[in-house]
Amino acid sequence: MKSYDKIIAGFVLVFAVISGVTNLFLQFNKTNNTGLYKVETNRIVQELEDGNEINADNYQTIAGVSENQNDNFYDSENPYVIREISGKLYRIEYKEEIRSNSILYPANVILILLFLTVSGVLLYIRQAIIKPFYEISELPYMLAKGNLTVPLKETKSRYFGKFIWGLDMLREELARSRQQELERAKREKTAMLSISHDIKTPLAAIKLYAKAISGQLYSDAEKQRSAADSINARADEIERYVNTLREKLIGDFMEFHAEPQEVYLSAVIDGIKGYYSEKLKSLGTNFVIANYTDCLLLCDPERIEEVLQNIMENAIKYGDGKMIRIDISEEEDCILITVSNSGCTLPDTELSHIFDSFWRGSNVGNHHGNGLGLYICRRLMNEMNGDIFAEIRNDTMRVTVVCHKFS
Repeated sequence: MKSYDKIIAGFVLVFAVISGVTNLFLQFNKTNNTGLYKVETNRIVQELEDGNEINADNYQTIAGVSENQNDNFYDSENPYVIREISGKLYRIEYKEEIRSNSILYPANVILILLFLTVSGVLLYIRQAIIKPFYEISELPYMLAKGNLTVPLKETKSRYFGKFIWGLDMLREELARSRQQELERAKREKTAMLSISHDIKTPLAAIKLYAKAISGQLYSDAEKQRSAADSINARADEIERYVNTLREKLIGDFMEFHAEPQEVYLSAVIDGIKGYYSEKLKSLGTNFVIANYTDCLLLCDPERIEEVLQNIMENAIKYGDGKMIRIDISEEEDCILITVSNSGCTLPDTELSHIFDSFWRGSNVGNHHGNGLGLYICRRLMNEMNGDIFAEIRNDTMRVTVVCHKFS
């Protein structure tokens, strides 16, 4: 804000200097009147022939008009011409140079109008754009600090409508995420306390049987076998508790929401094409999108794009960078979008696990990741009543998204 005010102050200063220099130039600059005095002299001769009185002030180049009435007729400080009019001699004095005062007034009017126009524009930009933006520039910092309760208001100028709307959506999403995180933490803590309490009983039994066996309280083999079976049963019970806890934690760590609606297949494919064409071209990857017939899909446009982007990123990350291809086919009332990449090194035995959460294949190498990309894809497709599956053909990974057609 202060920087922009300095720009305005600098403009005013520069304009003042330009105006002063212009006025000084027009005040002191003289222009030659060659030709103009002759025109005005002829006008004066015509006026005198018509018997009219002459006033030199009405002429720009004429200094005076005198009739031959004394001996000083030919003495003058100014250059002059002599004309005989109606039998009388007249001395018409003229000025060799004239001041350019005639353009001084309009020049100043133009300068003032220009100054007012530019100043008005600069002040409008300050009040309608710079000042509101300065005020909302603090909002990301407030959001980062966790101030999520106050809604964001649009300015009257509405220049930042989409920006404000986006920030407010971010605020709402952060507030929702925080609330979900608190609820999730509460559920997890409750689950942990419940499971830990349930585990105490079989754990105590295991310790008791182990102590008895260690103390040789069971003398015959049958009692020892029975104690071992009891330990094994309690261990199975603990394992069930642990699996229950694991499934609960995995099921709750992410929440998904999708709003299926009608969207053109071409809009989905064009979005992916626009996002990845230049990127893959710079990587030297041959990116092909097969011909297809446009139709309406029943899906969430943002979520289906998220799914395809996750698949594309995996194709870039784990393929050999030679080829990525998108094929579209139709089966009954569904559209199948298949993303293929060459250079697949994933073993067939691991294919069934790629949609599990936190699972990463043996082909990950040095690539960073958390094993959630395809898990998220599956959850999102389930939310849209669709499906996703993968297969490997001739060292080519093929991941297919199944979407219902809108009917």
